Amino acid sequence: MFYTEIIKIIEAGMQNNREKVISYAKLLASNLQKDGNPDFSNKILNLLSGKGGAVVNMDQIFTPPVDQDSRMRMADIIYPGTYSENLVLPDSVSSKISYFIESYRHKDAIIKAGVDTNFSLLLYGEPGCGKTTIAKYIANELNLPLVVARFDALVSSLLGNTSKNIRKIFEYTSSSQCILFLDELDAIAKARDDQHELGELKRVINSLLQNIDSHSQSILIGATNHPDLLDKAIWRRFSNIIKVDRLDSKHMKSLLEIYLKDYFNDDLSEKKWTTLINALDGLSPSDVKNISYSAVTDSVIKNNNQIEYSDILYHTFLFKNNNNYSMNNLVKFLKEHSVSIRDIAEVANTSIRQIENILNPDNNEKKLTN
Repeated sequence: MFYTEIIKIIEAGMQNNREKVISYAKLLASNLQKDGNPDFSNKILNLLSGKGGAVVNMDQIFTPPVDQDSRMRMADIIYPGTYSENLVLPDSVSSKISYFIESYRHKDAIIKAGVDTNFSLLLYGEPGCGKTTIAKYIANELNLPLVVARFDALVSSLLGNTSKNIRKIFEYTSSSQCILFLDELDAIAKARDDQHELGELKRVINSLLQNIDSHSQSILIGATNHPDLLDKAIWRRFSNIIKVDRLDSKHMKSLLEIYLKDYFNDDLSEKKWTTLINALDGLSPSDVKNISYSAVTDSVIKNNNQIEYSDILYHTFLFKNNNNYSMNNLVKFLKEHSVSIRDIAEVANTSIRQIENILNPDNNEKKLTN
């Protein structure tokens, strides 16, 4: 085992000592090679040499800038390999993301060919459709740190400090190979002809534009749920622009299967799959994730090993109604989506008689009359 080298690498990282990190990483690679693990050894050496990823500037990445007024750090750092994201996208979006990744991998050859590109990407679309997930996916694929700007710290209460903070975050990321991610970009990039905005915020946009123009080496990704609010000049600063649409039925099914994993009984008829997907219509991938995880959590609590068709519809109904509903509405919703009376009673935790009374109130009144 190589506990000593790993501990030394962690200690050196905590001390911001780049030289020691590299030294102990090389020692670890050498020992792995001797121990018969050439693939892992070569991967470490490739990282250190910059192949397949960036040699991270330790001093920069471990010490993000802070706002002068609040002393809050202006960015969160997410390292590749420290998270996993399930990326299910419309085919047109997926192909564009793959093209962007491959372009960056061939950036040296592209620049040598005389192409002037800044490797910037603007993602826009409705909330919950995967823009943040895409940024994390790109960072993982390129083995680059993702520097997520924190607008709660960037936007300062002191006059003029916001522009200074924007410059600081751009300078910070320009000095290392990484990805600067400006989520909810409209927070600092609203149209300058907006009469409701103060002059200070209009100066912030000018500062943002200048910094984007001078940004080099690292990747810039911006994302917004409100493309109509962005200043027109912002659009021209991004070399790649992708609209992230909602998923179609085929990809929605794939997303359910990923999030539900081994719990879901997916041996459904085509008709039931169609009914289930229709019930999810209008929801985002993020919504589907929440519904799926609620169903899994419920299954674990009840010690069930399997999630049924009725369970997904039940949690879909709860989500759409913010857990505020009547038993009558729940029963009618499940029945309309082809759930049997027995399954409705089980998932709603009530009796079959009560279900029948809700579905056939006239019959119940006749019994009482007789």
